[in-house]
Amino acid sequence: MTTLILRRVAISIPLLLVVSFVTFLLLSLTPGNAAYTVLGARATPAQLAHLRSEMGLNKPFLVQYGTWLGHALQGNFGHSLISGQAVSQALAQQLAPTLSLVLLALVASSTAGMALGIWSAVHTGRLARFLDSVSFVGMAVPGFIIALVLIQIFVVTFHVLPASGYVSIGQSPPVWFRSLILPVIALSVGAIGIIAKQTRTAMQEVLSQEFIVVLRANGYSPRSIVLRHALRAASIQILSIIGVVFVGLLSGAVIIESIFSIPGLGSLAVQASAQSDIPVVLGVTIVFTLIVVITNLLLDLVFMVANPKIAHA
Repeated sequence: MTTLILRRVAISIPLLLVVSFVTFLLLSLTPGNAAYTVLGARATPAQLAHLRSEMGLNKPFLVQYGTWLGHALQGNFGHSLISGQAVSQALAQQLAPTLSLVLLALVASSTAGMALGIWSAVHTGRLARFLDSVSFVGMAVPGFIIALVLIQIFVVTFHVLPASGYVSIGQSPPVWFRSLILPVIALSVGAIGIIAKQTRTAMQEVLSQEFIVVLRANGYSPRSIVLRHALRAASIQILSIIGVVFVGLLSGAVIIESIFSIPGLGSLAVQASAQSDIPVVLGVTIVFTLIVVITNLLLDLVFMVANPKIAHA
């Protein structure tokens, strides 16, 4: 187990370097800069040049990246070029809303997707085919379209849920949950279809195996066969797709946060990108990458517990 963990950590280090370098390169090639954002369109070329010099934006690309990397390795992600706030402070403030949204969406999509997948694997009637069709529609429709439809129905028409106004769980858990209902649904619909399809495929493969026939011959109840034995055997495939879905939810949260005005990392990244605020965008990118790395590591540990042979692979 220790060897596997060290191997994954060793792989993550060059991954973080590559991600940060590519992000820095793409941002440097993007038209506009933070100095223009701060001074506005009426600024003179001399004023822009002076502010660019103060911000260090006039230095060569590799020098800028090397300076940022040296500070980042010491845990210092710099300060926002626009607000002057420490990047680490901004990330800490807006990490909780993103994790709240993504984790609730993961729980909702995993629960609903697995339930639909198991049901459609066991039953082959019209209802199962209808559920399959619904899951495929969910996979095909973009999340922002679902979000706009939900706002039209539950906010504009019936006035039962808020379209914005995120409240932290520390202030009021009921209001926090209520403020996330629509964003979680919008983010979860596509993931439900993906998990349902993968769960159905995995369960059908397991239910056709010989040991299931033996269990039925020995008088095991259908409920026990499906939920205890077949689901356990299919769990690795299902967990694999849930891990992939979690990464997709992180990227999808960027748009959903913007639509519902949730002050999370996604909305922070969108705002910083529009303002060419390189340190903030890099900080958000690194945090997202770290979350993905940690998720993959946790999945590896779960797989090892479920199947010890993986540790020797």
